Amino acid sequence: MDKILTFGRYLFPLSFLLYVGLHFGMPEVGASFIPTWLPAPLFWNYFTGVLILAYIISCLIGKYDKLATLLMALYVLLMIFIVHIPRAATYENDMLNIFRNLMVIGALLVYAQYATKDKRITG
Repeated sequence: MDKILTFGRYLFPLSFLLYVGLHFGMPEVGASFIPTWLPAPLFWNYFTGVLILAYIISCLIGKYDKLATLLMALYVLLMIFIVHIPRAATYENDMLNIFRNLMVIGALLVYAQYATKDKRITG
C-alpha cells in the first residue's frame, strides 16, 4: 500500500504536464487567456509553460519542491483573479475554472505539507 501512495508523490506533479503541453502545443489558446492589458500574450504563454515545467522538475527531484509548490499555488490563485473572475461574467466555463482552480490550490497546499521532500521551508 505504501508504494501505491508513494506513487502519488510523482503522479500529482506529472499531471501538470497537460498544461505544459497546452502552452507549447497550442500557444494561441494559452495566449487567448492573457488579459488585453498585458502586452505580449505569446511571451506570457511560453513563460508560464516554462515555469510549470520547472515546478514539475523541482517536485520530481525533490529540490526546493515545497517552495515550488507554494509558488504554484500562488500562480493558480493569481489566475483566478487575473483571468477567470473577469472572464466569468461572459464565459460560463470560467466559473467552473474558478472552482477547479480552488481545488487545485487545496491539493497543492496538501502536497506542500505532506509530500514534499525539501524541509528547508518549515511552517
